[in-house]
Amino acid sequence: MKFTKLINLLIVMALLFTGCKSSNSNEEAALAFDPTQLQDEPIFKIVTTQGTITVKLYADTPLHRDNFVKLASEKFFDGILFHRVINGFMIQAGDPLTKDPEKAAQYGTGGPGYTIPAEFVQEHRHIKGALAAARRGDAANPLKESSGSQFYIVQNPETCAQLDGQYTVFGETIEGIEVIDKIAAIPTDGRDRPTRDVKIVSVLPVITEAAPAVEDTVK
Repeated sequence: MKFTKLINLLIVMALLFTGCKSSNSNEEAALAFDPTQLQDEPIFKIVTTQGTITVKLYADTPLHRDNFVKLASEKFFDGILFHRVINGFMIQAGDPLTKDPEKAAQYGTGGPGYTIPAEFVQEHRHIKGALAAARRGDAANPLKESSGSQFYIVQNPETCAQLDGQYTVFGETIEGIEVIDKIAAIPTDGRDRPTRDVKIVSVLPVITEAAPAVEDTVK
């Protein structure tokens, strides 16, 4: 699978939005894995302090898929909290601010400095375990662009059905549904934040088949 071109584009987008990183900062970062070795619909293990949720990313939402892959390869998600949990609805994570307890009042507002264009696919609905991108509300975000890093996982498809066609669904849970329920059952405060931290330890792919080397496919 060829992630290279789109990953480079996403890096450029991030630099344009943040304006504070050197041109080779991401290149110098140690990668957790090689994105070019993944299949069109890669499988990832989201290891949390409550267990592991295994998800498959969809090929027909390539912008969201490749962005998730890019962030995971850079270890962006490692140490991030599930900062918004609503039992009977969904669990949400992906805000880098949650790595800093002193920024608790800002949880839910952070990201990598860019958004992702919406990729609505009619067949991808908010089933139980669906992986979808969080976003700002319609008033401030009429194009329904997705957060660059925040995502949620559906716990109750009935209450989340209203989100179909409004939020980009870019993957689904294939193992670990019980972990979603376990996280959702944790008591929360008035801001829907779990009263005890639920942390993402790592997000790593399940490598099942290596993609052809780039030099072998370029003619």
